[in-house]
Amino acid sequence: MAGADGILRRQSLRESAARTYARALPIVPVRARGLTIEGADGRRYLDCLSGAGTLALGHNHPVVLEAIRKVLDSGAPLHVLDLATPVKDAFVTELFATLPPAFADRARVQFCGPAGTDAVEAALKLVRTATRRSGLLAFTGAYHGMTAGALAASGGAQDTGVTRLPYPQDYRCPFGSGGEEGAQLAARWAESLLDDPKSGVPHPAGMIVEPVQGEGGVIPAPDSWMRRMRELTADRDIPLIADEVQTGVGRTGAFWAVEHSGIVPDVMVLSKAIGGSLPLAVVVYRDDLDVWKPGAHAGTFRGNQLAMAAGAATLAYVRKNGLAEHAAVVGAHMLRQLQALASDYPEIGEVRGRGLMIGVELVDPVPGPAGSVPGAPLPAAPRLAAAVQRECLQRGLIVELGGRHSSVVRLLPPLTLTDDQATAVLDRLTDALAAAVRSQPHPR
Repeated sequence: MAGADGILRRQSLRESAARTYARALPIVPVRARGLTIEGADGRRYLDCLSGAGTLALGHNHPVVLEAIRKVLDSGAPLHVLDLATPVKDAFVTELFATLPPAFADRARVQFCGPAGTDAVEAALKLVRTATRRSGLLAFTGAYHGMTAGALAASGGAQDTGVTRLPYPQDYRCPFGSGGEEGAQLAARWAESLLDDPKSGVPHPAGMIVEPVQGEGGVIPAPDSWMRRMRELTADRDIPLIADEVQTGVGRTGAFWAVEHSGIVPDVMVLSKAIGGSLPLAVVVYRDDLDVWKPGAHAGTFRGNQLAMAAGAATLAYVRKNGLAEHAAVVGAHMLRQLQALASDYPEIGEVRGRGLMIGVELVDPVPGPAGSVPGAPLPAAPRLAAAVQRECLQRGLIVELGGRHSSVVRLLPPLTLTDDQATAVLDRLTDALAAAVRSQPHPR
């Protein structure tokens, strides 16, 4: 359609070179409902990006639209800074109803800027203020946002105040073992750095961890390792920050991903799905960390009434309809199907995930230098992954790429995904993979 082509052309001329999703997904969405997006050219797509995990209920869910209309029709102010309102009170009440009880009993909530990275910045500032220490423990492969402090804690940045610890994983285990042994070695490494007086790591202000690394390649942290990190930090009076920006609100098959391991963090960073598709971010933390002075951390857009109404409706719908449990069941089925597919495609190095947060790591099946070592993972295949993403789009399926080498095809469908929809997604992905493999310079 000429109109869509013109919009895309003007975007490329007028928008920043920093744009990302628009490059790999050259579509112009005009309508959307649930799993489906319709482009200006009339084509329909199954959306397994979901606003990078923001759309827990998919696009334009009726309960979200109803909540937004109710606020608009009521004449309530849309912007209230941090003033108390009935809409805000309802959101906080619903949020606290979903939190792990042992955490909610002593929790305080901080409204900050509307993006997840704003909440990360607030959390880092909070623990540094409360502990009067400055150092931070973070993990390889992490992603916490694009502002200065959040970016410094992310895996690709360099910051002298941040100590990098190994994040356990099976396929590309930094210790070469994977499994429980790899997780134990990673925990031992962290313990050694903290307790060795010559490690060069001063007593930190906090540790920040994703229960499942999303941008890092959909890598779930082993539950035993999460419990060990909780023990290490608690024993040493180091606040533990759980970044649940992408994993929260049922995404991983539990309402909050920390519930898989049973740990209670000191701080939780929440955004994306908690706003019901609209911008909203909060930090929830243990009450004895609440040492802020008035105005110590603020933000003009921390009082978005529409986002709070949409968020409360989303939280309540996920909770009352058991969508976290549904995500666990449907996600496990999709994982099994994809793992069966891997037996037919040596280009699939590993299928992994939790709930409806799924990753398929693609590799080069022709052994290179690393492949010559017995048991070593095959080289990552970012070109193949990009080809799969393109072939998916041609078949009406939107997927995202991630991982250390951008070789992981990521699926983040809405939690309302039905069995039939899951089958349609997998069928299109399978067909796209086959086409992408055939198109490679040295096809099988």
